[in-house]
Amino acid sequence: MIYIGIDVAKDKHDCFITNSDSEVLFKAFTIANNLDGFNDLYQKIESVMDDVTKVKVGLEATGHYSYNLLGYLIDKGLPTYVINPLHTNLYRKSLSLRQTKTDKVDARTIASMLMSDVNLKSYSDTSYHNEELKSLTRYRFDKVKQRAKLKSSVSRLVCILFPELEKLVPTLHMASVYAMLSEFPGAKQVANAHLTRFTNLLSKVSKGRYGKETAIAFRNAARTSIGSNMPAKSLELKHTIKLIQELTSEIDEIENEIKLIMDEINSPILSIPGINYRMGAMIIAEIGDFNRFDSPDKILAYAGFSPSTYQSGQLDGAYSHMEKRGSRYLRYALYNAAKYVCNWDPTFAEYLAKKRAEGKHYNVAISHAVKKLIRVIYHLEKTNQQYIKAV
Repeated sequence: MIYIGIDVAKDKHDCFITNSDSEVLFKAFTIANNLDGFNDLYQKIESVMDDVTKVKVGLEATGHYSYNLLGYLIDKGLPTYVINPLHTNLYRKSLSLRQTKTDKVDARTIASMLMSDVNLKSYSDTSYHNEELKSLTRYRFDKVKQRAKLKSSVSRLVCILFPELEKLVPTLHMASVYAMLSEFPGAKQVANAHLTRFTNLLSKVSKGRYGKETAIAFRNAARTSIGSNMPAKSLELKHTIKLIQELTSEIDEIENEIKLIMDEINSPILSIPGINYRMGAMIIAEIGDFNRFDSPDKILAYAGFSPSTYQSGQLDGAYSHMEKRGSRYLRYALYNAAKYVCNWDPTFAEYLAKKRAEGKHYNVAISHAVKKLIRVIYHLEKTNQQYIKAV
């Protein structure tokens, strides 16, 4: 068996090649992070291998720096293993008490890990292409976060310019209100608006829901408003609304791409009541290949939902806390999915009520529901079965 350890960096990668007899086939060498460098590595591997199934290539999960090299290795058909940097660090420390850490040492450490750890799961072609879904779901997550901040800005600005408006509408963040504020960004502008023009605008954007009566109510409230007349804030409000509308359009485009991939994957996770394709996509993308995990508990640990325990001698931690060391995206998706599933599925609703009756805080009870949900998702994905809702 041939083992190749690769320490990934931005501009170059350090590599080390050995075999089952611990014979060094190629001392630590450096390749450039380009096609010539990749080809150089492959030629060296090819020169010492007889059978591609007797090769193991390992590299650390270093985000986007490893993505191109990973794709190249998989396209060449080489069994490739992506290793958590935390595991590499712990393994290196177990080998020596010295605090030696260089890129070349890391490459050798990774090769050594491949030799010793029989439980490592190779990075499949499915896992690699799953990165597309992960990129989209994380991109959407960031866009939604940006939009939420801008919506808070709109609320703040309306509180300054036309505070009475908030009590006249179900929410400030609706198309008709945004259209009105884009045209009349403040109480003074609404108060001076031509009634016919104002009515037509509201009627058009609300699809007839708001008519002349609403327009009069808005204008009367504006005429007695305590809102400040600040042109600079009005301009900021118009621009903020425009940014929100642009972000919403971008989010819609991202969601369409996510839906196309989810339709192709046809995951049974969507059969669980309360999990839509957006939340389901995030969970699927963050977990990746379910074959990498031997049990649901491993996924919980990966998400950072495992309780941390501290005990030493007579000192014993009285309370266990969540580690929160794993994927924050997966933790977010599972936590929110569990809340929705508990609302829509009677079995989960009953389970949540049981935990609450035991005196557990709502967040703690939901974390228990997350564990139950992960066990269900794991079973569905491994057996490709649909969720059957209890009647």
